[in-house]
Amino acid sequence: MRIIAKAKKDDYPEYAEMYMKLLPDDGLILNHLKDNFLMVKKLIYSLPEEKLFYRYEKGKWSIKEILVHIIDDERIFSYRALRFARNEKLNLIGFDQDSYATYSEADKRNLDTIFEEYEAVRNSTIALFNGLPEESFDRMGHGTGTGNDATVRALAYHIAGHELHHINFVKEKYL
Repeated sequence: MRIIAKAKKDDYPEYAEMYMKLLPDDGLILNHLKDNFLMVKKLIYSLPEEKLFYRYEKGKWSIKEILVHIIDDERIFSYRALRFARNEKLNLIGFDQDSYATYSEADKRNLDTIFEEYEAVRNSTIALFNGLPEESFDRMGHGTGTGNDATVRALAYHIAGHELHHINFVKEKYL
């Protein structure tokens, strides 16, 4: 898989620093995406089923909801990367992650189908970034009204760091 240099601080919004700092500066982000998926799958399947519905506090997401949130976020940020890579200039709005979680009905889903979707999205993400033209990685895209401008390179790292952020949180608060 191709090497994609790590994003620099001016490549992404300030909030994304919490994701970027979770990743090494080795350029192997696509390998990390593949390996992290396998790590997450192994961790989650090692848990008793009742743990998948646990909420550490009223109103917080279950582990199943977190998994579907990771999938949704990856889909959205991959789409943003595609748009930015193709030099799209039309407005791009944000998304309401809490509404997505509520309407995902993740807790009603079978874990196997969640991981089937997760793997399909992950493979698609890796294929997208692996096939982009080299010069597209430094293209800056704009999130209208959100102040969340980012380069295509930064979005690859956002996806991986966002996943690690949530899995670290699961380990801290849920296990």
